[in-house]
Amino acid sequence: MGTGAWTVEKRSSFRTEPFSKENTTAPETGCLSIVVLGASGDLAKKKTFPALFHLYREGFLIPDEVHIFGYARTKISDEELRNRLRGYLIPSKGASSEQLDEVTKFLQLIKYVSGSYDSPEGFQLLDKEIFEHESSKNTREGSSRRLFYFALPPSVYPSVCRMIKNYCMNKSDLGGWTRIVVEKPFGKDLGSSEQLSTQIGQLFEESQIFRIDHYLGKELVQNLLVLRFANRFFLPLWNRDNIDNVQIVFREDFGTEGRGGYFDEYGIIRDIIQNHLLQVLCLVAMEKPVSLRPEHIRDEKVKVLQSVLPIKDEEVVVGQYEGYRDDPTVPDNSKTPTFATVILRIHNERWEGVPFILKAGKALNSRKADIRVQFKDVPGDIFKCQKQGRNEFVIRLQPSEAMYMKLTVKQPGLEMSTVQSELDLSYGQRYQDVKIPEAYERLILDTIRGDQQHFVRRDELKAAWEIFTPLLHKIDNGEFEPIQYKPGSRGPAEADELLQRAGYVQTHGYIWIPPTLS
Repeated sequence: MGTGAWTVEKRSSFRTEPFSKENTTAPETGCLSIVVLGASGDLAKKKTFPALFHLYREGFLIPDEVHIFGYARTKISDEELRNRLRGYLIPSKGASSEQLDEVTKFLQLIKYVSGSYDSPEGFQLLDKEIFEHESSKNTREGSSRRLFYFALPPSVYPSVCRMIKNYCMNKSDLGGWTRIVVEKPFGKDLGSSEQLSTQIGQLFEESQIFRIDHYLGKELVQNLLVLRFANRFFLPLWNRDNIDNVQIVFREDFGTEGRGGYFDEYGIIRDIIQNHLLQVLCLVAMEKPVSLRPEHIRDEKVKVLQSVLPIKDEEVVVGQYEGYRDDPTVPDNSKTPTFATVILRIHNERWEGVPFILKAGKALNSRKADIRVQFKDVPGDIFKCQKQGRNEFVIRLQPSEAMYMKLTVKQPGLEMSTVQSELDLSYGQRYQDVKIPEAYERLILDTIRGDQQHFVRRDELKAAWEIFTPLLHKIDNGEFEPIQYKPGSRGPAEADELLQRAGYVQTHGYIWIPPTLS
């Protein structure tokens, strides 16, 4: 079976496969209602509903237990919503009649309710529809499970939360639950984030709130804890004595492409660095948790964030690609960065003196996201090969998921000469018969299971904003002038100079090439 195949081994239920023994709970018997708020928007169509379909197709959502409700202001019928979603569920290369039939069966699980986000009538109608579904499944009142996915802008979170709390909650506690999933951006700075957290926290317990960051659902990000704490040879190396610097990089080879108006409100630091890349940093830098329980893991992530020193102005470069302001939805005088390199320094015993370089940009010369751990030079270099490059451990998050160790080896032949090569684990080659799940698919399943390990806790979110809010306010106030760079370049030359000052040594003449499938 190929990587893109549809047919997979069916699971009997998502309840039979808890994350770990410590997370095992008594079987839940009530039916499951999944409500996608903002059902007519792009996020819901492109990410949320396809993820639910994949869970259904793989046997994690059982038709006899599950019903899906779309809710939005748009006045359309059930069938109109299904027709809008159909094209996002069928592969671009076409599908067999059996696969099309599977899509049709899934779409029949979806019912649409129209209503506003701040008035009771729509949510009362939604509650009525959910209750009818629960009654049809002979679910004991109070044992049902209600999951609300906010594919919505954060500005409406408070009003929607009030409506759910007042009109759509599971009526009593007999094994059932109500949970909400909220998307980023969660605020624009520390003040707005805390205000939003307080408003939602007054209505829901922390255990009911799942703040989703889809990067935490990526396969290679989820592998970080296993790599670090299940392999003996990493343990003595993962510290300031051996590691010179760490880069966490996100690059896109396209610009805002019609999203300029939205992007200009936030910029590259809020959109990518403050959440996605900072979450990855936590997993790279954290200490070993006492167990795999979600709270133990999240405790260690918070400790890392609280150890980050204030960002120095001289360790920041921001840029904006030429042509960004040509977008009619972007102000002519916009100073919003489309590129940023920021150096974070962690003040603790393990990482003192090691720069963590977070870099993200749009309209660059390549598309990728990776983690690059660069080790220090070999002392007493008898082979005189340091100019070729340092040892690096690279984790390619996307595309072409892989991890490889860049190292120096003898060039094959009669001469004693050295060359850069790698030990390579490329997922496409090694795991050809394994489908790597999409991040949203994995995280929605975790939400159903109640596993909050891969979701952001309130104190973690607060600590993250505390790091970046002073810098963001300086950028907003015009204290940083974005440097213009050409689309398709590496970004501003000043960013490469900053990396060099931080101690990063670029390898020249070596390019990692993903292996081709035989």
